[in-house]
Amino acid sequence: MPPPRKTTPRRARRLRRALACAVSISALLLTTAGTGHADPYAAPAAVPSLTASTLDVRFATERRSIEEALRTARSVGDGRRARALAAFLAPGRRFLYFDPRGRGRAIEVVGDLAHARRVAVLVPGADTTLTAFDRRGGKPWSTPGGGARAVYSRARSITADPDLAVVAWLGYAAPKTFSGDVLTDQRADEGAGELLDFLAGMRRVNPASRVALLCHSYGSVVCGRAALDHHAGRTAAAWRQVTDIALYGSPGTTAWSAADLGRTARVWAGRGAADWMEDVPHVRILGLGLGPDPVSRGFGARVFAAGSGGHSDYLAPGSLPLRNLTEIALGDAPAVVGG
Repeated sequence: MPPPRKTTPRRARRLRRALACAVSISALLLTTAGTGHADPYAAPAAVPSLTASTLDVRFATERRSIEEALRTARSVGDGRRARALAAFLAPGRRFLYFDPRGRGRAIEVVGDLAHARRVAVLVPGADTTLTAFDRRGGKPWSTPGGGARAVYSRARSITADPDLAVVAWLGYAAPKTFSGDVLTDQRADEGAGELLDFLAGMRRVNPASRVALLCHSYGSVVCGRAALDHHAGRTAAAWRQVTDIALYGSPGTTAWSAADLGRTARVWAGRGAADWMEDVPHVRILGLGLGPDPVSRGFGARVFAAGSGGHSDYLAPGSLPLRNLTEIALGDAPAVVGG
């Protein structure tokens, strides 16, 4: 019996690439069917426009909405949603927006949004839902809420007073990984408009702050579309506050180069050595695909070291990518370790 063939790094890459292509094709073929059941959760409560003077009102209103949604989750036997919402109500947690319908949306603030010199906005990718807002697959740092706290904690380890607020922004309907939506920018177009509106609201809250967008996976497509669309008059001033755009674990942004995205901001890109996103086809043909690889030399981003981890490991405590993304959040470009 011949000995088993060794899997060389080149052969392993070919296998991963074939698997990624198969997943992409499967996503096109899969469809999702509704259950036909009415959504038991209430529509979002009315809140005032986002300004410095309305922050406390919005925090209090959304907390009451979360309490109502928790009662609904318990009454309909939705245990996973109930556990997630109970965690939202922990002392000190503050939400600017909450919508429990469907897979859900939420925007959480960590730190002093009204007075921070720097604000980091985490934009998550596919499969992000309310139930996955804090914990998923045993890696809480890979979620919006857990990731925001990881960045804020790392910033406080660098300086006792980081003068930083971090926003966990699930403000759009993130696609499912196994769906055709991840191969196009349709969800990202919708999310980009919501993100631009949120940035305009943040400018009303704190016009002196400077903003870093930390964009993971399909969230980088959202950030890319927002960067390409920011010229609209109502959001142009808010976009000028964006000094840094970090793309990590990115499938592409639909832009052909970093220059298209970063006319007024530094554009960063990083990918972990074990991230399967390396093997996704980086093409864009007739609206299908998401364009060039952001870490490629031709794209022209500032590539930062992202360590040896996988797609969900960028904000893991103590990791090199967490260190680099926190320095980007703080606006300290010279402290970022290059890749």
